[in-house]
Amino acid sequence: MFKGQPKGLFALALANTGERFGYYTMLAIFMLFLQAKFGWDQALSSQVYSIFLAAVYFMPVLGGWLADKIGYGKCVITGITVMFLGYIALAIPTPANGLGIALMIAALLLIAVGTGLFKGNLQVMVGNLYDDPKYSSRRDAAFSLFYMAINIGAMFAPSAATAITNKFLSKAGLIYKADIPALAHQVLGGTIESANSAKLAGLQALMPSADVQAMSASDFSAYYIDHLSSAYNMGFAVACVSLIVSIAIYFGFRKWFKHADVNAKQAAKAESANVKELTPAQTKERVVALCLVFAVVIFFWMAFHQNGQSLTWFARDYTQSFVSGVPRLGFSIWILALIAVSIYTLFGVFQTEKTDGKIACGAVTLALWGGAYALYSGMPATLDIQPQIFQQFNPFFVVFLTPISMAIFSALASKKTAKHPKGMEPSAPKKIGIGMFVAAIGYLIMIFASLGQASPSELGGTVSPDPVVPMYLVSTYLVLTFAELLLSPMGISFVSKVAPPKLKGLMMGLWFAATAIGNYLSSIPGLLWKNVPLWANWAILMALCVIAGGIMFAMLKKIEAATADE
Repeated sequence: MFKGQPKGLFALALANTGERFGYYTMLAIFMLFLQAKFGWDQALSSQVYSIFLAAVYFMPVLGGWLADKIGYGKCVITGITVMFLGYIALAIPTPANGLGIALMIAALLLIAVGTGLFKGNLQVMVGNLYDDPKYSSRRDAAFSLFYMAINIGAMFAPSAATAITNKFLSKAGLIYKADIPALAHQVLGGTIESANSAKLAGLQALMPSADVQAMSASDFSAYYIDHLSSAYNMGFAVACVSLIVSIAIYFGFRKWFKHADVNAKQAAKAESANVKELTPAQTKERVVALCLVFAVVIFFWMAFHQNGQSLTWFARDYTQSFVSGVPRLGFSIWILALIAVSIYTLFGVFQTEKTDGKIACGAVTLALWGGAYALYSGMPATLDIQPQIFQQFNPFFVVFLTPISMAIFSALASKKTAKHPKGMEPSAPKKIGIGMFVAAIGYLIMIFASLGQASPSELGGTVSPDPVVPMYLVSTYLVLTFAELLLSPMGISFVSKVAPPKLKGLMMGLWFAATAIGNYLSSIPGLLWKNVPLWANWAILMALCVIAGGIMFAMLKKIEAATADE
């Protein structure tokens, strides 16, 4: 799995891990922050969230174009500096007025620009490592490992955000309750009804501070919103620390990948790489094939990036705020971390050639499982959970399933027949098409979870009186992760492999541009949230995934023919 990979892969992957930890810590609570601080409804907050996500993934187009001219490393370093300034601005507590909104928008713009300079160009450098014939056969595996490293950072992010939120709320004599922010804004806006007023009073009585319990409804509402918003600000500050770690790794191990920090113009000038020349017709064929793939993946990202929007609202409003029994283990980040590591040590038992290595890997695996069981045994019988914590399941499943998917595809690749002389592993475009159908199954689960539930408009800002068990969301995240592993790392590898050499940065940027369009379209469920039955949102996403998968398979022969020499 790790054997035979260039050292530069691990340096670049770890640099990206730190940056992604900060980004996903921010993203885990950003939607909740918008609604808690400003009292925005789902439609407006979804628009802001989706425009930001779109900007984050559109800016790599400009970053890639610039890097093709001045170099990837210069753009990466500039990008991480600009991101740092953005996270600092986002972490500053401000009043919920025009100035606060303006500073937030400026911060989001800096983060988007910085990410555009950093993200795609770092991945191009990873791809450049595998232009060396010595490593070219390991490209797909490398991007799976790189993608796994990204998700290690993302896996810990929701728990970090939750811990920081709880810590600062506790200092203010408060605890988190999902429906307080909406009810508090109703009080401050003078629109609260008697039933909701009584509900807010009951929630206020649960606060651990006697002084807080004694406040008037309006004072408590303002106090709670102010301190919850400030707690979220402190969560955003975590990203600043993670970026410092990332840049330290980047510079500390730069010698491992410095030779990959070269674009086509620089390579030709220095004669340090063999830049493959393509005819205009070949270039056109590859660009067209890539654009067809980009068009399809738009719909995947539209469906996938509901994790911070409609899936988080479902977690907050329609899912039990507690968990009991065996499912508790999934809500401890340390248990998940031990289980994630154990899958790699378990694979080591079978992949290590020496007997001593096999025994060591087996012993470590058993120790990790024992540690996970000890942590599980010490958990309370019922565990309170917050809506953002569900976002840790997707990255956990990515980390856990990556070695399994790599083993499956490796076995298929090695199974050569007369009909499949290059092996039976599906091509990257075919994996993308399959991934679209798998994603549709994820939203089929959500349809079943939503049957019989009141619509969001009927809830009126409160939570469902009959919430579903957390396993519906956990299962959805598992299925969406299967789809993601078929689509995202394979798509990035495909782009790095078939993009015309002189357009590598731009083509990687267009991959992210397709993601950007999908991210913006992810606001559609937010716009429809209070206007259609709950299940209808999931049905729309499911239908789009099925249609996009069908389109991919219809174009498959054309795409594979255009890239057959790769």
